Amino acid sequence: MLLSKAWASFEADKRIEGFSPQTLKAYRLQSLLLIDYFKDIEMKLLDTNQLKEYLAISGKHL
Repeated sequence: MLLSKAWASFEADKRIEGFSPQTLKAYRLQSLLLIDYFKDIEMKLLDTNQLKEYLAISGKHL
C-alpha cells in the first residue's frame, strides 16, 4: 500500500472515531512531511531503521 493510500485509510478511520478537525489537520501535516521525505512509496519497503532515521532528522527542527 502506498503511503498516501495508508494515510487516506487512517484519516477515514480517525474521522469515524470522532477525532477533531484540528487533530486530523496535524496528522495530515505529519503524513505530508513523511511522504515528502520518502516519496509516495509502498509501505512494505520501509523498515524500522528508515523510520528512526526520519524521526531523528525531523526532530532536529523542533
